[in-house]
Amino acid sequence: MDLSLKNRRALVCGGSQGIGLASAVELAGMGATVTLFARNEERLERAVQSLPMPADQTHDFLVADFDNLPQVTARIGAGLETAGAYHILINNSGGPPGGPITEAHQNEFIIAFSRHLLASQTLVQHLLPGMTSAGFGRIVNIISTSVKQPLKGLGVSNTIRGAVANWAKTLASEIAAHGITVNNVLPGTTATARLEGLLAARSQKSGESEEHHATLMKAAIPLGRFAEPREVAAAVAFLCSPSASYITGINLPVDGGRTGSL
Repeated sequence: MDLSLKNRRALVCGGSQGIGLASAVELAGMGATVTLFARNEERLERAVQSLPMPADQTHDFLVADFDNLPQVTARIGAGLETAGAYHILINNSGGPPGGPITEAHQNEFIIAFSRHLLASQTLVQHLLPGMTSAGFGRIVNIISTSVKQPLKGLGVSNTIRGAVANWAKTLASEIAAHGITVNNVLPGTTATARLEGLLAARSQKSGESEEHHATLMKAAIPLGRFAEPREVAAAVAFLCSPSASYITGINLPVDGGRTGSL
């Protein structure tokens, strides 16, 4: 099985922590040169030092707030001009706040749509020429199992994640002839800062402990535990490999068997 990404360059969004950083570690370990892209420069500086770095690899990072599209556009433009084309794009950013859809303000949808879909569209349009020229491209969107089964209490997220999944499926069919694949990885409940925030919010609203809510969530997962970021990252990394060259346009749950649909 060919898992080598030697001489490939990867841009990993949300790469300063969680699933993004875990994915960057896997890609670097497979030989890719990695650029981390996130908003917190201090975290990025620490994160880039944690990546596997043989003598022929020099990883770096870009800083931008994904709620600021002009800033994202400027940073990726400068990055391409400085270092050249990318062959791999991992679209990944923090999910919208929780809450029922009936209580969501219009602006919450606008912010989430911009952060998740428009930012991804912007990056694809900038990176696509380089991928097309190389005859090799891997675009992996880290979204949510809610594209298969909406999750309670995540009204805005359910809505926007579904839009991203359909965007990705459309994109996959349009660019497949150039040797570029587009796939979605759907993490289940994963031990990240995002999960910590959700548990804290549920605890505050209900008056019951975070441990209580964690136990309830684990009970809905056949494997009986939360995922580790590296377990989701392994699926991301495989889809970026040469061996995944005939897989495109799919939604791949990595959820411990929780999702109740095929």
